[in-house]
Amino acid sequence: MNTNLKIAIGSDHAGFNYKQELIAWLPQATVKNFGTNSPDSTDYPDFAHPVALAVESGEFDFGILVCGSANGVAITANKHQGIRAAICWQPELAALARQHNNANIVCIPERFISLEDAKAIVETFLTTQFEGGRHATRVGKMAC
Repeated sequence: MNTNLKIAIGSDHAGFNYKQELIAWLPQATVKNFGTNSPDSTDYPDFAHPVALAVESGEFDFGILVCGSANGVAITANKHQGIRAAICWQPELAALARQHNNANIVCIPERFISLEDAKAIVETFLTTQFEGGRHATRVGKMAC
């Protein structure tokens, strides 16, 4: 995995455990934790917006968001211009999200996958390149 990547990561309470595990597993110098910092109940937009802003601004290369289903964080992140947040529950979906959609935030559903699968998804997401070509045309049509 490229240790020069800058990765923004965040979660709500339902994604707290996997977020902490992913932070420990990823190269430390490349990751910034945008919270939450406990398993106490929180509101996912409070963490999804800062991660999306960090990626949108270009300060970070990619984002990782974790919540129970991944739906809330994905919907929230995708409100930001230039963000393409993809819900992934298998490594193959992470690969396609990068190859075909140039996704820049991966959203992990902690309540529905194993930690090993979450790590495989993140690794695939961070190491797969965008294919460009006809996919670039399609991605270009996403903006409103």
